[in-house]
Amino acid sequence: MKIRRWLLALAGLFVLIQIFRIDKAVPAVDPAQDFIAIAAPPPELQQVLKSACYDCHSYETRYPWYAEVAPVSWWLKHHVNEGREHLNFSTFGALSDRDQLHALEESVEMVEEGEMPLGSYTWTHADARLSEAQKAQLVAWLKGFGAVGAK
Repeated sequence: MKIRRWLLALAGLFVLIQIFRIDKAVPAVDPAQDFIAIAAPPPELQQVLKSACYDCHSYETRYPWYAEVAPVSWWLKHHVNEGREHLNFSTFGALSDRDQLHALEESVEMVEEGEMPLGSYTWTHADARLSEAQKAQLVAWLKGFGAVGAK
């Protein structure tokens, strides 16, 4: 009998927390400030950036269906907010030259060390799983752009 009450209480709590939705609003941004617009990477790298980076590191987040279910939605939103805090490709052009260079250096380091894209992200986003060749190509291009392309 106690187990049934606990299960009903948990089910009720689960239903109740669905009231608390995450904010998916996208602020107005200048498309000319976007990293891809500024850097003009080759099309294959644009695709890599879009599939492996932009969901968490831009305002172009594509939320999956399970982003509608709390508490998973809260966890996802936290990751997106944290990703944008570290680097937001949508506002890359608004960064100072020094900050742009630092962002590129950090991006290279994260990819080289296998920290990005996150393993928890690639579990559900197969297109974000980068081959060693894709990682090498992205790193080489980012290093080249950082040396000559940042403002």
